[in-house]
Amino acid sequence: MDVILLERIAKLGQMGETVKVRDGFARNYLLPLGKALRANEANKKRFESERATLEARNLERKSEAQTVAEKLDGKAFVIVRSAGETGQLYGSVAARDIVETLSSEGFNVGRNQVELNTPIKAIGLHNVVLHLHAEVEITIVVNVARSADEAERQTKGESLTSADAIYGVDEDALKPEDFFDPEADGQDEDDA
Repeated sequence: MDVILLERIAKLGQMGETVKVRDGFARNYLLPLGKALRANEANKKRFESERATLEARNLERKSEAQTVAEKLDGKAFVIVRSAGETGQLYGSVAARDIVETLSSEGFNVGRNQVELNTPIKAIGLHNVVLHLHAEVEITIVVNVARSADEAERQTKGESLTSADAIYGVDEDALKPEDFFDPEADGQDEDDA
């Protein structure tokens, strides 16, 4: 199906272009969300008459997204989750969790604006891309940790997946003698 784009859509085209898309994509996404019109003579005339209004609205949205991007630039957000000793989360951090964290900090971002192809399943610092507008994209840092103290340590560059970081024990310095009594003959006192 041929459609006229009413806004810039990544990997598809610019505002005003007539592009060929699959019927389902047009019917289920582009047309209902007002991102495109069917390409026919009446809609081409309608687009040309409304072009100035559409461009002004797009510019306004872009400038709003740019101001939010400037506020978010270089920020890191902490998400506290339960995790095992190896740093594996008992759950995961999804786009919904990132949106909740951003909204608690006063940023209004939609879940569809968070580019997270797979959920975060381990503690650490993770870069997450936010698409605030078709032309405005920003990367934030999500610090997933077991506690606020660990998040602060991770920010300083410390790895929290080793026994030293968790328990204060240097794994490399451990010897078998630390766990077993070398003078034990392998029999319990009850067996003798």
